[in-house]
Amino acid sequence: MSTPGDGAAEQAPPPSSSTETDAITEDIITVTIGATVPTGFEHTAAEEIEEKIGVEARISKDRGRVYFPITTDKLYQVHLLKSVDNLFVVVEEYDHYQFKESKEDTLEELQQLASKLPWNNALKVWKLNGALKKKKGHRKGGSAAKVKPNSEASAATAADNEQQELPEDHVSATDGQTETESSPEEEGTPRAKIIKFRVTCNRAGDKHSFSSNEAARDFGGAVQEFFQWKADMTKFDIEVLLNIHKEEMVIGIALTEESLHRRNISHFGPTTLRSTLCYGMLRLCKPQASDVILDPMCGTGAIPLEGAIEFTSSFYVAGDNNDMAVNRTVNNICHIQRRRADKGSVSGLPIDTVQWDLCNLPIRTGSVDIIITDMPFGKRMGSRKKNWDLYPSCLREMARVCRPGSGKAVLLTQDKKCFSKAISRMGGLWRKLHTVWVNVGGLHAGVYLLKRTGAVFGQTPEDVYESRGTVNTQVHKEDDKDLS
Repeated sequence: MSTPGDGAAEQAPPPSSSTETDAITEDIITVTIGATVPTGFEHTAAEEIEEKIGVEARISKDRGRVYFPITTDKLYQVHLLKSVDNLFVVVEEYDHYQFKESKEDTLEELQQLASKLPWNNALKVWKLNGALKKKKGHRKGGSAAKVKPNSEASAATAADNEQQELPEDHVSATDGQTETESSPEEEGTPRAKIIKFRVTCNRAGDKHSFSSNEAARDFGGAVQEFFQWKADMTKFDIEVLLNIHKEEMVIGIALTEESLHRRNISHFGPTTLRSTLCYGMLRLCKPQASDVILDPMCGTGAIPLEGAIEFTSSFYVAGDNNDMAVNRTVNNICHIQRRRADKGSVSGLPIDTVQWDLCNLPIRTGSVDIIITDMPFGKRMGSRKKNWDLYPSCLREMARVCRPGSGKAVLLTQDKKCFSKAISRMGGLWRKLHTVWVNVGGLHAGVYLLKRTGAVFGQTPEDVYESRGTVNTQVHKEDDKDLS
């Protein structure tokens, strides 16, 4: 970690103005990569990084981020990770940045910081990353990265613009209008296109004297002056990230154009889960070879699709009572299979789709190894009132089809009170092992890992007590016969 004002910065020249970058042939260097991950699954992401890249990841104080070192010759490996949403290369990070009490002093210091940062290695990685992805043209414009509810949104609002007109050489954090356009080339004089950029500020903490937009605007203006780049909010070549969490500040350059969680789904539903969250839920239950994995409320099929692609030695059954959901799942499966066929793959996906009543599944008792599903929260789908009847019914049916003694369930829900009450009414069929708290579209939800106990399905605690009493009575009768 660095502290403000550490040493002189590398006076890095602006990178090549060409938007089509060539592979960098300089010596191999080590850089720090930052990744945003579904909140609650930071340790899962760290495990995957160690497993696939062979390095130890550091979990940030700010939930939903991990950092790990990598050499540039292995940069391609970061794009193979399935638990990360967005990737960026770290320019500099400060564990305890001493922000000034005055807003004016803080913003002035951020302006001065831009010319002191060691940009060289990060810009080399940005160029190499572009070559690896064979990127052509401009980045696609898009919505701002989602931040936690207690973070201040980084996009400039209309009210902000009314209060203060931004100078031409300044840039707001995200989603603003294009501030400048490339100057037309002089007739007969070829000239390289100027690099376009934007600064995105994500800020969390209530003790800052400045807003996200103000930090992005002033820091972005200094970056522009230092590199002579042009600000463009949508068709940018480089996105500079200013991540501030309380006293922690990380400056980085984005390596992903859009979140990596948009990888499997072509037909979306009202509650489609991010593929990265699906991957984290699957890793939580540790699928084994030949496991039968069931999603009884599959929606668009995001969970079984992720499993069928990443954990191919298991077999997946996806079902829903809604015919539109089943159709979306089938369409998503067909989309993936066509995409694989275009790449020359002839193997199909180990997945099947069925429409059914989730409280009366057409599945043999004790035949499923893992149940993994996104249960209705009672907000966008269903209602809290209906959940009080639905949850006990479906949990009991899940217990019936799940293998006693070894079966597992990974269930996602935001209706925590209803879920806990339903589990307590299951007569010991399920045992809660672990809970991961996650943020799903701004909602605080739980991913519950349950184990199917060895309890016999259909027996209530009263049944068990009565059967024990019957056995004891019979034993006493046999003893009486022996005595006589």
